Amino acid sequence: MKKIILLCLMTLLLTGCTIVRIDTTSIDNIINVVLSKDNTLYNRVGIGYKYYVPRGMTYIDSTGSNDKLYSGGVYYYLYLDEVSYYYQKAVNYKEDSSKYYSRKIDGDTEGYLEITKRDNLYLIEFVYNYAKIETLVPEEDINNAVLNCSYILSTIKYNHNIIKLSLSENFLQNKEETYDVFSSKKEDNDDNFLKYEDQE
Repeated sequence: MKKIILLCLMTLLLTGCTIVRIDTTSIDNIINVVLSKDNTLYNRVGIGYKYYVPRGMTYIDSTGSNDKLYSGGVYYYLYLDEVSYYYQKAVNYKEDSSKYYSRKIDGDTEGYLEITKRDNLYLIEFVYNYAKIETLVPEEDINNAVLNCSYILSTIKYNHNIIKLSLSENFLQNKEETYDVFSSKKEDNDDNFLKYEDQE
C-alpha cells in the first residue's frame, strides 16, 4: 500500500502543468504573454485561413477576408491581409506618444497596437500576423478587448496554397459550356446496336 501511495506522489511531483497567469491590468503584459505563446487552437475556418475565437466571443458574419465578431456589447472587425502575407510585407509603424497607447511589436511577426480616444470611447487598432482588428470600446473594457484581439491575432494560420490560388489571375474565371438537354448525344453513324438487314 505504501508503494502505491509513494508511486502516486512521485507521479504527481514529476509530472505537472504549467499555468501562466496573465495580469490583465497591464496592456504590455497581456501582449507579451499571449503573443509569446505558440497557440495552435482554432475554431473558425475561412478561405485560406483559420483562427481561434475566444470563449465569450461570437462570430457574426464574413465578407471575403473580413470577419465581424461580437462580445459583451462590443463589435470587433477583423481584416485579413492575404496579399501582405503572400508577399511577406513588413509593417512600417512609428510609435506616437500623443495617442492613449502606441506600441510597435517586433519579433517573428511584426505589428502594432494603437489606442486612440474618440469622444468617450477608445478606438483600438491592433495589427499583427498580417491581420488587423478594429474595435471601439469604453475605457473599462480596453484590457479585455486587447486580450481578445491578442488571442485572435496570435492564432491566425494561413494556407499558403489556397492564398496563392486565390491571388492568381485564373481564380475567378469560369469555364462555361453550353448544354442542351433536348439534343441527342449520339450521331446516326455511331449506333452500337446490331443492324437488322431485311432479306427478301
